[in-house]
Amino acid sequence: MKVTELKKCLNDASKEELTKQIIDLFKKNDFVKDYYEIKYSSNNQASVLEKHKEIIKNEFFPKRGFGKARLSVAKKSITEFKKLSSDIQQIAEIMLFYVETGVEFTNSYGDIDEKFYISMEGMYEQVVQLIVKESLVNEFYERCHDIVKDTNGIGWGFHDQLTSIFYEYLDNNTA
Repeated sequence: MKVTELKKCLNDASKEELTKQIIDLFKKNDFVKDYYEIKYSSNNQASVLEKHKEIIKNEFFPKRGFGKARLSVAKKSITEFKKLSSDIQQIAEIMLFYVETGVEFTNSYGDIDEKFYISMEGMYEQVVQLIVKESLVNEFYERCHDIVKDTNGIGWGFHDQLTSIFYEYLDNNTA
């Protein structure tokens, strides 16, 4: 179905039918629930941000057992939050949280594989670029620097790469 076809169907539906359809979507689909939470709730984005951060945290540090560290699950949570939110500061927050949690994971459990580090490096560079572009350096400088400090001694050139990214983008933009 294309948007034009959907639009025609929706225009033909009564207000009550539309309300019922939206409520059904809300009950069945977490993404829709998050969308309306952001749009209408007094908590706005804070509760949705915390929910997505919890998804990330659970991948690395579940309440029970060992983390699976499925990067695809954690990154999907970031992607979904970006689709839901227009708050750049909260988008930067969740991206930085992903890297912080990944660094904590590798410091807790030891050396991970190259794919893991490449993912963390890529997200770190994206979030640092976003922070500089959106003039959020004062809000996030210390956390970005702490990530670099916390990677000292981690293998695969991870610390060196994060250090390089930090000084490339943030050295001239100190808090």
